[in-house]
Amino acid sequence: MNELSFRGKDRYHPSWPHFAALGLGLAIEGAFAFFRLGVVGSCWLLGGTAALVGLGMSMALRSWTTVGAAGITIYWGLGRGRTYPWREIRWIDVRETKSQYGTALTARITLADGRRRSLPALQHSTRYPDPDFHVDVQRVINWWELNTDQAARFQPPKRLRYRLTPQAIGLILGLLITIIVVLGVAVEG
Repeated sequence: MNELSFRGKDRYHPSWPHFAALGLGLAIEGAFAFFRLGVVGSCWLLGGTAALVGLGMSMALRSWTTVGAAGITIYWGLGRGRTYPWREIRWIDVRETKSQYGTALTARITLADGRRRSLPALQHSTRYPDPDFHVDVQRVINWWELNTDQAARFQPPKRLRYRLTPQAIGLILGLLITIIVVLGVAVEG
């Protein structure tokens, strides 16, 4: 099988609407910062914001995932890449994340020690659609199945944070806040 490579620079293409939204956001931030912080403070704030946005974009464009005979290599755009040998990988799945901007799908691996790692540039979302996402994930799974023993593969148990819905978390937080307020009133009274 041929080595697979998924690169961020092939996937993420900032468009003019992205730059227009960024420019509008910086202009609004600059206007509010100018009145609260003055010229020097607003320049520092805008410079820091631009540096963070630039670093984030650079990391996204430089990130990549390579799948080959040695295992899966992940590089997030900073530092050195990390290769996870096939013997350490216990499961490969797709994580679905829903937000107000749509649904995002990300391929990820589960390691022998239970840690999970997302695979950069092997993602599908409303903003950056990838029509071949499911085909590419299946190709990665085929590599994994070819290089591992079936006994070494197992699906990890669901973690609590993935079983809790936003509504359940809101209910729990609401109850905790209510209890704290009631106890605070009782202590004062």
